[in-house]
Amino acid sequence: MITRRAALLGSLAVPALPTSLRAQAAWAPSKPMRLVVPFAAGSATDILARALAAKLQEAWNQPVVVDNKPGAGGMLAAGDAARAAPDGHTLLVATNTTHAANPWLIKNLSYDPVKDFAPVTTVVVGPNIVLVHPDLPAKSIAELTAYAKANPGKLNFGEGSSSQRMSAELYRQLTGVDIVHVPYKSSPPAMQDLIGGRVQLMFSDPQNALPQMRAGKVRPLAVTSRQRSKAAPDLPTMIEAGVADYELTWWQAIYAPAKTPAPVIAAINAKLREIAADAATRDLMTAGAADVVLMSPEEFAAFTRRELEHWRKMVQAAGIQPE
Repeated sequence: MITRRAALLGSLAVPALPTSLRAQAAWAPSKPMRLVVPFAAGSATDILARALAAKLQEAWNQPVVVDNKPGAGGMLAAGDAARAAPDGHTLLVATNTTHAANPWLIKNLSYDPVKDFAPVTTVVVGPNIVLVHPDLPAKSIAELTAYAKANPGKLNFGEGSSSQRMSAELYRQLTGVDIVHVPYKSSPPAMQDLIGGRVQLMFSDPQNALPQMRAGKVRPLAVTSRQRSKAAPDLPTMIEAGVADYELTWWQAIYAPAKTPAPVIAAINAKLREIAADAATRDLMTAGAADVVLMSPEEFAAFTRRELEHWRKMVQAAGIQPE
């Protein structure tokens, strides 16, 4: 059986730019560029954006500014990018939160994830890591589930993105535990509250989780992908830990405003492929914690539509009503 993550990853090598795109890839920015980020500084998306900004600035000899606009589940940043001039100088460093989950989680979304954007490419795909506060008497997923069932409503889970929330919701759905949702604008403040004991549980991206794991400030229990993560190979998957049928991964990607000309999209796609071809740069983009996966604009457009349907089904299965 081909899993969803395997279908996303395909070959881990960055594929060569198709001939049709190479023919259109002559565009270059004529003024400073802006990368709009839906989450706070220090988040996984911010880490990617800053790595890309440095490399794009170097490649094109134009300033590239990272513009963090956290809040409203990424809606502030996505709405801002959608209204920008469609000339290639403003890009959204998006995630499944902004372009797959928000339409089903937010009632009055200020943008349309399909109509208001031109897909450029996916960039990074990864799992979440299940973390608990060290004082919690749970050293495995089985012990966490038993503790949660013995203490219904007493465990709070922090989340700074839809993938983190849905990771917890899927766990709740498959195990029947009663855990309390505590939303944050981004991963870093949620992580700080986990370290401080104000929440006891978090399904965190590896970029934020790994430094705290190494420092002993949080206890990792499992990863949410179907396969083990290269960033934490000793951790079991949720399936290995006893939660059957559990799989959830997140993705980060680049979109331009709708009506951005195809040659501009092709040139940006080509430049991102050049950048990602370097192994050291890939490590900077992911903090060594996830996989780089690039698509053509056409592949990415079809992927966006599939992901919208996939996340609709997940949100509805979890019984979450749009807010």
